Amino acid sequence: MSWSTREIAQLAGTTLRAVRHYHDVGLLAEPQRRSNGYKQYGVAHLVRILRIRRLTELGFSLTQIAAMPDTDDQPVEALRTLDAELAATIERLQRARLELGVILRQPTPAELPPGFAAPGVVSTMPPADRSFIVVLTRVLGAETMRAWADMLRKPVTDPVAERFDTLPEDADEQTRAEVARDLAPFVRALYAENPGVGITNAGTRYSARYVQQAVGKALADLYNPAQLDVLRRTNRLLSEPHDQSSVARPPERKIR
Repeated sequence: MSWSTREIAQLAGTTLRAVRHYHDVGLLAEPQRRSNGYKQYGVAHLVRILRIRRLTELGFSLTQIAAMPDTDDQPVEALRTLDAELAATIERLQRARLELGVILRQPTPAELPPGFAAPGVVSTMPPADRSFIVVLTRVLGAETMRAWADMLRKPVTDPVAERFDTLPEDADEQTRAEVARDLAPFVRALYAENPGVGITNAGTRYSARYVQQAVGKALADLYNPAQLDVLRRTNRLLSEPHDQSSVARPPERKIR
């Protein structure tokens, strides 16, 4: 009793193409042929195809199966390795689900670390400010980012923020000076309340120059020339002698 290629594929619950592919990659031995040239498959072929299908369903690749001994014994070591890989995958997926749950419960942008800020605080920022925070999360150390996160968890009202956000790039000299003058006291108070906030390479693998260049690039991409001028003016005001704070400042950032 023997089966044709079509019959063996049907018995094994697979396709002609799959059976032929198993032959092509050396997973399935070629059967004998009848006098008319047709292949004739036996029970051993059926068992082998079912074994290949079962192992692929478990997650093994055809390359991995080809490296296993073609015996009736279970590939115990390979199964243990796969089990460990699946356990790691399940753990990763469970963490991903927890993070998704946080994002769904708290409208914090997905590109930010989960729980980075209080619900709604970051999501209500102007797009430029949100993007700037994202860049900071990639170049600042963990301790510095915790200080930023703590500051961003507090709902803050900045009376001059809207003026800065809507400042046109052709704003005149007087307008820029006024916005910077109004912004400086507010930013100075934020630094006093959050002394850990800064732009520094502490706790990172980056040089101070690299961090400053990355921050500078982000600012240039996100804010128009008038806004950048206001930020520079604010920086100078914060550096005046009457400001006794020695904390490293990120003067380019204003928080609502």
